[in-house]
Amino acid sequence: MARCFLVIIDGLGIGAQEDAAEYNDASANTLAGVSRVTGCRLPAFEKLGLGNIESLHSVKPVDKPLAGFGKMREVSAGKDSTTGHWELAGVQLEKPFPTYPNGFPEEVLTAYCEGTGVNGVLCNKPYSGTDVIRDYGREHLSTGRPIVYTSADSVFQVACHADVVPVEQLHRWCEFARDEVMTGDHAVGRVIARPFQGKPGEFERISDQRKDFSLPAPVPNLMSLLQDAGVKTYSIGKVIDLFGGAGFHQYRKTKSNAEGISQLLSLMSAGIDNSFVFVNLIDTDQLYGHRQNPQGYAEALEEIDRAIPAMAGKLGEGDMLILTSDHGNDPTDNSTDHTREFVPLLVLSGKSKQEGRDLGTRETFSDVSASVLDFFGVDNPLAGDSFLGDMK
Repeated sequence: MARCFLVIIDGLGIGAQEDAAEYNDASANTLAGVSRVTGCRLPAFEKLGLGNIESLHSVKPVDKPLAGFGKMREVSAGKDSTTGHWELAGVQLEKPFPTYPNGFPEEVLTAYCEGTGVNGVLCNKPYSGTDVIRDYGREHLSTGRPIVYTSADSVFQVACHADVVPVEQLHRWCEFARDEVMTGDHAVGRVIARPFQGKPGEFERISDQRKDFSLPAPVPNLMSLLQDAGVKTYSIGKVIDLFGGAGFHQYRKTKSNAEGISQLLSLMSAGIDNSFVFVNLIDTDQLYGHRQNPQGYAEALEEIDRAIPAMAGKLGEGDMLILTSDHGNDPTDNSTDHTREFVPLLVLSGKSKQEGRDLGTRETFSDVSASVLDFFGVDNPLAGDSFLGDMK
């Protein structure tokens, strides 16, 4: 009974798309920049064929790649995690989620304050998550007002110190914002609770108690179709949050890439049959891309690279492993935002000794959902074309 493992390395772009200038990302290339600046060595990725997609400074093409290799174009409007993961699951967006480069309008803040009983908010502008608690944390401690901020993405984020606003209360406030405030024209992709702790000068986010409240994904989508066909679906990392908590028989939250990789290898060893496992490895994006840290980004890639042989070794003859991403996040550019880039595509079959093929430039991320449905023999009413035929 076949198993498919889809691993998203968050924020791993491989060059600006044709429309990247519209997103101020015309020169973005996450992989090329990290490779050039750090000289990171990725021998397992190289053997799969990563350097065959684009020759990188420290990752070269190989004569006989082990995986099918290519890159994918995003057709949905936007460059955020929700948009990217939805398109991977066969849902394409013609209209982007709303963003707030000048902060949220008065009607949004008034409705939020009235509904939560607070007497005002702090910040209300695009901000880095670590910088915002550094700059507003002391005032938050003295006033009790929540820190409300956004980014270039479609997000309404609320940061509160756990000693001032208990985490459970913060979650309730964000659930209220999702259900009652950020709706209609203000229906952002995600409302995110960002608890933190510590004292001024030493604040730190409590990452494992972060909670995302996403819009429910339209159906049908990849997971709903698989479930209807009797395929078991698993989420590792933040994936389930990006789909509004729906579409998975089982989910496993993670605190780090190391934990995500461990959970994936555990499931691969568990003898789950007729199953689809959707994984997000977030550190490249959350810890290093947004913080303009190419060395940390490179080390996160090297950590994944070291795990690839173990992943490959646990593939049965009928299994498939897909490695790709949801958008770019170039830590070598002049912005802390996501970037509008092609994403790499590596597809490893469990069939031994099968040489990888060039899968070309795919016209949409939804070729992944089409291929997964094809893999399980499920009819595809969604967008996208299967690349399985190109693997033979």
